[in-house]
Amino acid sequence: MQNLGKFYIGGAWVAPFSSATTPLINPANEDNIADVPMGDARDVNAAVAAAKAVFPSWSQTTVPERAALLRRLLHLYNEAYDEIAELMTREMGTTIGFSKTAQAAVGRMHIEAAIEALEAETFEELRGNILISKEPVGVCALITPWNWPMNQLVVKAAPALAAGCTMVAKPSEFSPLSSVRFAELIAEAGFPAGVYNHILGEGAIVGSALSRHGDVDMVSVTGSTRAGVAVAKDAADTVKRVAQELGGKSANIILADADLAAAVEAGVSECFINAGQACRAPTRMLVPMDRMEEAKAAAREAAEAHDVGDPMGDASLGPVVNQSQFRRIQALIEAGIAEGATLVAGGPGLPEGLDRGFYIKPTVFADVTNDMTIAQEEIFGPVLTILGYESEAQAIEIANDTVYGLSAYVQSADIKNARRVARQLRVGAIWLNGAAWDARAPFGGYKQSGNGREHGKWGLHDYLEIKSITGWA
Repeated sequence: MQNLGKFYIGGAWVAPFSSATTPLINPANEDNIADVPMGDARDVNAAVAAAKAVFPSWSQTTVPERAALLRRLLHLYNEAYDEIAELMTREMGTTIGFSKTAQAAVGRMHIEAAIEALEAETFEELRGNILISKEPVGVCALITPWNWPMNQLVVKAAPALAAGCTMVAKPSEFSPLSSVRFAELIAEAGFPAGVYNHILGEGAIVGSALSRHGDVDMVSVTGSTRAGVAVAKDAADTVKRVAQELGGKSANIILADADLAAAVEAGVSECFINAGQACRAPTRMLVPMDRMEEAKAAAREAAEAHDVGDPMGDASLGPVVNQSQFRRIQALIEAGIAEGATLVAGGPGLPEGLDRGFYIKPTVFADVTNDMTIAQEEIFGPVLTILGYESEAQAIEIANDTVYGLSAYVQSADIKNARRVARQLRVGAIWLNGAAWDARAPFGGYKQSGNGREHGKWGLHDYLEIKSITGWA
């Protein structure tokens, strides 16, 4: 990839100001596969200046003009689909099958949803003597994580482009390959120079500089709650808009009338998607207390059915992204054991037969109480905790007893029961009875899981300002 060592600023691939780099380690075998350039405030200033310079003209383009460019981008994305999937497997370890069926697919879906939202939006309306218009918010900083490289980048970039904003994207240095390829597609699609700019670097340096910058009008960040708080503090002095999609500790409430074995099996698989590296993963499974033993048996069987290995092969689970994550997950597994949870499957150490790579054993804890570390901290690995409840009211209380409020899941044989419980959960997104993910459903959190909503028309609205002109008529 010829542009990996460069940044895309003002329509050109340019060398970073600094010569600093960080190694990109293939998490499957611990080989160094690239040296990733690390930017600084000088790169931020150049990228923001480019975005600011083109904003007056780009913001005045028409809906058909922006839609045509997004359709061109969608076409190019589809042409590069398999390549993008393979890059994500190499950089962060997701299995190639999952990269093709999900990781690359969601990027495509977000472009499609942005086009649909753009063409359906009413940007002006006259109410009596008042014209109310929706206008692009301005220069946006897009700060994205490594766990869903295309999902998190495209879910921000596509609606921002649709709205008429200009932007500086700072993807994670742990998943740079696919983001560089996306920037190349932006250039090939013909977006004007400066509309989309791409730089890399540490959050504490580049992310902070973007958040503090006086010419950045909005920051959209996906990451840990810690990262979201840091961005909000940095942005406060310039009173810019901040949209945050942050951590989660999602409850999966299996009601007493559900098919327990089927619900547990599905819950384990959903928790282990992307090796557990998903903010909406249902990591807290709630089951009736008197069926805990039955749940343990079903969870053990489901976990042991997952094989861990080379993500370019047929394994169902690949490694986690890097050594730091591996060590953190191992420490949390040890904490679960130390605090008295029952280890049902998996545990500390590398899976049998693997001596290299950042692989985690598919792990299940049961007899967990909600005050345990593993019930409260976002583990971000293939680790499931099973908690028991005595009543439906207690299940709802346990589900809501967390600083997070991103998502939840409810399983019931009676959809009315599932709906009733869902209405009482303090989270932004809920899936009932295994309902499929949809790029048009609003996504975002309550409490310390953030603010704002992404996906479809809600994502578009995040990048729009409201203006009223009285006396128009």
